[in-house]
Amino acid sequence: MAVIHHTTLKPTKLELLTAWLPSRPWYRGAAEPELAKAGGFRLDDPQGEVGIEFMVVTDASGPQPVAYLVPLAYRGAPLEGAEHALVGTMEHGVLGRRWAYDGCHDPVVVAQLAALIEGRVQAQDQNASDTPAQEIVVSRTGEGSLSTDFTVTDDREGTALTTPQGTVLRLHRAPQPTAEGPVVPPQGAIAHVAGSWEAPDGTRAQGAFAVLHGGRA
Repeated sequence: MAVIHHTTLKPTKLELLTAWLPSRPWYRGAAEPELAKAGGFRLDDPQGEVGIEFMVVTDASGPQPVAYLVPLAYRGAPLEGAEHALVGTMEHGVLGRRWAYDGCHDPVVVAQLAALIEGRVQAQDQNASDTPAQEIVVSRTGEGSLSTDFTVTDDREGTALTTPQGTVLRLHRAPQPTAEGPVVPPQGAIAHVAGSWEAPDGTRAQGAFAVLHGGRA
């Protein structure tokens, strides 16, 4: 079970993301983001080595505020072969130096996200240890294991994780708020992960964070 340390980070997560987000193809704001933490959830690494956080931030730099979903992997040493996915390094007041990676390129994060979709693990509160995340909803049709042999592609719409069988897990990097009521996945989806976040005006918004589309048999 991951332990949440309430301590200092230098630089902070928002400072790291302010420098990193404009380099992403799905970023829609100005050259200098104006970020605020808005929500998210955590997943546990069974080995207790990697911190896993799905962070939602809002950016007020453009004409309209935009929410961004940023999966992050926190490691105590560099992840070999993932230099392209490095968000940055920070000094943690308890754990020392931490390497923060875009979680879509971290095998531990991808495996635990698949386990969440399969119903084998539960999303955890972003700020409290040993506390389920109440606002995360997972819906899936069918059974069976989800392959974690993904090819990762970033584009204007978000991040697509595609298996050799054609199954696509798409992360909505800029999740769109939906109307009141349950989040309805797009037609043809076989699973989705939905959640909520705090909008800049103080209201709660909700939308799909990740949607799974099936491939060939």
